[in-house]
Amino acid sequence: MFTGLIEQIGRVRLLERTGEAARLTVDAGFPAGEVAIGDSVAINGVCLTVTRIEGDRLTFDVSPETIDRTAFRHLRPGVPVNLERALRLSDRLGGHIVSGHVDCIAAIIRRRDVSGNTVISFRMPVEFARYVVGKGSVAIDGISLTVNDVTSDGFSVNIIPHTAASTTLQYLKVGDEVNIETDILGKYVERLFSHGAGKKATLTMGKLIESGFA
Repeated sequence: MFTGLIEQIGRVRLLERTGEAARLTVDAGFPAGEVAIGDSVAINGVCLTVTRIEGDRLTFDVSPETIDRTAFRHLRPGVPVNLERALRLSDRLGGHIVSGHVDCIAAIIRRRDVSGNTVISFRMPVEFARYVVGKGSVAIDGISLTVNDVTSDGFSVNIIPHTAASTTLQYLKVGDEVNIETDILGKYVERLFSHGAGKKATLTMGKLIESGFA
């Protein structure tokens, strides 16, 4: 589990395809002894397991499912990536709950400067756009951000200078693709409602309102 608060920007050292899977090596630069074999690290929002450590270089095995579902196919040596180690129970949850399981890929369709900030608009598959709500949370390449506006097939976010300088958002341009993880709470609520389809639902909007959840 992660928070969407990026710890540092790393650089891809190698992405070696092994059939439909791949092996990813990243120059991470985490302090010595603070990452171990088997630890979870989010790379551009994708939860991966450390399988090898050589100095400040971390290696991960990437499954065919991850290659198919994420923008990892665009990674090349030297490309910057967002890094976040897994959340500890004693940490502050400064962003939002991020699982590291990417839902889909979105493309940047507009980028503009507004009073020193940057507003970026994205287009994403309609079937996932329904999970994005105005003023809700979304993870873009692992970065926890607040949604400004939504459309039927996309959304926009406002990037403050600190976030841009601390993440790979500073490098993104129109046409680039990013990993998107929508808010996990919305997906669970939908699942609970749909589970009752065709029979008497045990969870209704009335019950949510009655219990103070809506």
